[in-house]
Parts: sequence; structure tokens; C-alpha cells
Amino acid sequence: MTTPAGHLPALAAAVLQPGFVGTTPPPWVCRWLGEGLGSVVLFARNVVDPGQVAALTATLRAERPDVIVAIDEEAGDVTRLESVHGSSRPGNFALGAVDDPALTEAVARDLGVELAAAGVTLNYAPDADVNSNPDNPVIGVRSFGADPALVARHTAAWVRGLQAGGVAACAKHFPGHGDTRVDSHHDLPRITADRDRLDACELAPFRAAVAAGVQAVMTGHLLVPALDPQLPATLSQRILGGLLRDEMGFSGVVVTDAVEMRAVADRYGFAGATVRALAAGADAICIGGERADEQAARELRDAIVAAVVSGDLPEERLAEAAKRVGQLAAWTMAARTAGSAGRDAADVGLVAARRAVRVTASRTATDALPLTRPAYVVEFEPLRNIAIGAETPWGIGAPLGELLPGTSTVRYAEPDVPADPGAGAGTRPLVLVVRDLHRHDWMRSAVHRALAARPDAVVVELGVPELVTGSVHLATHGATRASGWAAAEVLTGAR
Repeated sequence: MTTPAGHLPALAAAVLQPGFVGTTPPPWVCRWLGEGLGSVVLFARNVVDPGQVAALTATLRAERPDVIVAIDEEAGDVTRLESVHGSSRPGNFALGAVDDPALTEAVARDLGVELAAAGVTLNYAPDADVNSNPDNPVIGVRSFGADPALVARHTAAWVRGLQAGGVAACAKHFPGHGDTRVDSHHDLPRITADRDRLDACELAPFRAAVAAGVQAVMTGHLLVPALDPQLPATLSQRILGGLLRDEMGFSGVVVTDAVEMRAVADRYGFAGATVRALAAGADAICIGGERADEQAARELRDAIVAAVVSGDLPEERLAEAAKRVGQLAAWTMAARTAGSAGRDAADVGLVAARRAVRVTASRTATDALPLTRPAYVVEFEPLRNIAIGAETPWGIGAPLGELLPGTSTVRYAEPDVPADPGAGAGTRPLVLVVRDLHRHDWMRSAVHRALAARPDAVVVELGVPELVTGSVHLATHGATRASGWAAAEVLTGAR
């Protein structure tokens, strides 16, 4: 196949999925859509509310009707559509705790209908990682759980539900980011499992996603020596071509995780990682979480063209990638045309969050709940990873204050915790709110001191409940707005 050189910039633009700044599309994005750009990705900075997103996507479609509009909406702690208030859904870990695939499918379908109404056509979800390492700093409650079979059945259910709602699903982070201690935003994680372990654990949910008809798979910036001892998955032909395409039979679009992430950019360069990813078998390059301007997009487009001209990137490979992006665009157009029956009348997100709450109480704590007087809530705030973002609110203080007027809330980060964090409670009920207590020494120490002074305090865990402590312990399996409200209902006996 030979493509005229003048067509190369358009082909190169077709495989980019750039982000941008602002709640309306900037002029460069609109111009690029007329010059071959096939996709964009939205972040929290682009979202005010669904109506504004619908207007934004309509502006994009006025320039290119089949443009793919992607978003990273996991409907849990990672939310873009509801970053201002927190997600109205509980997230994957809570759905895994309930372990009702029909409920998972319903939640995902409800999300798909909402996203489709806003003009979004590709969602970077579900997270198909098996959270087999509880100390994982970046996955945690984003996963359905630590059991591969459970994660596989809920990944498939999520894919079916989201795509039934009219939005293409994207299983991530292939071949599996669950067994890591390193966040790929900052460095390159290494998965040391052998091939038998990978088949039994990490790869099982992705096989289920492919069987469920997932339209896209996102690569993880992960070094997996059992699959490729030299190159990260995003840049590995053995992993993307040999494993995902040939062995697993995936024929949809392979999207990279953000190519500016340090796991690959620090080693291969921003443009270098892009060219290597395309040569390895990736079809779409996600950018713009941190680099969200025309200069970044131009740098990558020009690097792709130069690589084709030099022979470092076969022209046929670029054309194949652009063709797959076009096929996904056609799928999304058909899904939009088919429409949907609409959202469920019941608040399926809150229903799921309620079902996910688990209470552990000692025999001596039978009278601790429900709370009948205004409480004193202490929320311990760990550093949040980039995927979650710092802008999304969390906690139970606000909903508990609605149900128990007069409740007060204080929040402490690591340097600010006093000797007795619960001292301000006086005789009021004390509620200690934590996230991943097992992962943070400072938080465990603070909770230990508070419980020593007030053994009747209630502990509410909004992360992975690896460590259960206190005479009364509530686990929500997520820190979303829905999860916080469900916890407040249990604390007060409202349900």
C-alpha cells in the first residue's frame, strides 16, 4: 500500500486522541477536525454539567459528525462527568463486593445512556485490573476486586451494559496493572508474574472483555518480562500483536494510556513513545492529561509523519491504525443512531452503593448504631493519585450533616494530625473516616490514638478494607458521593 505523502499528516492526525483546555472546543481543535483529527478526549477541566458537555460535543460534531469523543469516566472514585460533586455511582470495587453481574450491567448501562445523551461515544472503562496487591497505589477501588473470576464476570457485565447504553467500552490497563507498587504516572511498574500466573489472573478479565465484544482496549505502561523482557506493553509488538491480537483474537481499537506519562515518556520521549506504540500495534494515542495544547498534538503528528518517511514506522501500519479508528467511529455513529430506551427510573447507582456497605461490629458494640445525636466526624485525607484528581469531593461529613443536623466535620492530612484527633468531639459520637487505612502508617497511628481515647468511635473505610479496626467498622468499598450517602444512611438508621 502506498499513500501519497500529502495524506500522511491527515493519517497521523487520525490516530491521535488529544485533550484540550476549556469548556468549549478551542479553535485549533475545530480546525484539526477538518484536517483529519478523528478523536478527542475530555477531562474534568472540560466539564461543568451534562448540558454543557452536550453543547461542547455538538460543536465538535458540527466540524466532523463522526468524531470520537472519549472520556475517562469509571463511575467511581475516578469520575470526570461528576467531578464537581462526586460520582452518583459507587465504582467497581463496590460492585464487586455486591457480586451481582446484573446490577453491574444495569449501572454501566445507566452510565452509557447518560454519556450518550451528552455526546460522549468512547469511555475509558471498565478498569479490568485484578487488584491482587492490596498495596497498589493507583488501582485499589478502581478494580472489581482481587479474585480473577469475579473481575472477569463483572468486566464482561460492564462492557455489555455500557455498550447497550450506546457508548463504546475500553477495557484497561492491558495486560493488567493490579499487581504493582508503582504508579505508571510516575515510573515504570514491573509485573514479575510468570506466564501461567498471568493467564490465570491478569489476563482473565481481558479475555472476558474480548468475548463480550469490547470495542477498545487500553494499554498499560507496564514491563512484563514473562511477555516481553525489554519493552513496556504499550510499546511491545509481542504483547499488542502476538498476545492481544493473535492469541486473544481482539480486532478492535488499541488505545494507549496517556503517552506523556513518565513510565514511557522518561525513557523513550514523548514523540518517541508515540511512534514506538504505533509500530507495536497501537491504533490510537491518548494525550492531553498533562499536555493539552496544539503544540503537543503537532509535535506528535509531525513525529509520526517523519517516522513514516524515514521508514521507522511502516506506512501500512499507520494506515491500518487509522482504519481501525474509522471503524470505531462508524460503530459509535451506529450506536447513536440506534438510540436507547432511556435511563432507569430508580437510582441504580445509590441502590448499588447501599448494597455494597458492610458492617463489622464487636459483641460489645450492639448499641453503637444508629447514631441519634449530632456527630463529630474526623476525615483523614491521604494524597490522591493523578487518576482520581484533587478536585473531586469525598467523605461522609456532608450527607451525615443532612441526616443529623449539627454534625461537624474536620479533615486532617498527614502533617496536620493532632495528638488526639478526636478530642474535639467531647461527648458527641465520634466517626473516623479513612481511605486505605492499611497503606498509610500516619493514618493508622492517628486512628489508633483516637480509638485509645474513644473506643466507642465508629470507623468508616472508604477505600480497600484490608484492615478492619474499631468496635464498629463500616466498609463502603469506595469514596464516591453515592458511597458516602449510603454510609450515612447506615450510621443513622435512615435505611
